[in-house]
Amino acid sequence: MSTAIYPGSFDPVTYGHIDIIKRASTIFDKVIVAVLDNPRKKALFLVPERVKMLEEVTKDIPNVEIDSFSGLLIDYARSKDVNIAVRGLRAMTDFDYELHMAQTNFLISGGKLETVFLTTDLAYSYLCSSTVREIASFNGDVSQSVPESVAKLLKSKYGY
Repeated sequence: MSTAIYPGSFDPVTYGHIDIIKRASTIFDKVIVAVLDNPRKKALFLVPERVKMLEEVTKDIPNVEIDSFSGLLIDYARSKDVNIAVRGLRAMTDFDYELHMAQTNFLISGGKLETVFLTTDLAYSYLCSSTVREIASFNGDVSQSVPESVAKLLKSKYGY
């Protein structure tokens, strides 16, 4: 059985993330979407809120499991006995960063964690969570970027 981890902040989850999750779920028997709890990043949503968001938007994908972790991805992957990470790429700037992270993870895992890159559907190549948060903070329309349930949570967070 092949299992992969799709790690990220998902603050909030966007249609781009969902696209990668759906596509990964057709490649792997199981996909663990792992929300990173990174205390150095100031998140809008708490980890349990992000987990709940992801559970809602992936509830119809039977081979997807939502979890959270803190610390190094290689340690989390080892704890789950998984040796594949999935990462989405929107542009060359993503590739530069993600290649560096993939090589670092491979090296410090002793060659036990491989990274598979999926390119984002062109319809979502402009999307990033920070832009969605900024638009939402000004009560802008984020309906093309996130599911309705996430848009409602954003509006609530910003007091609209």
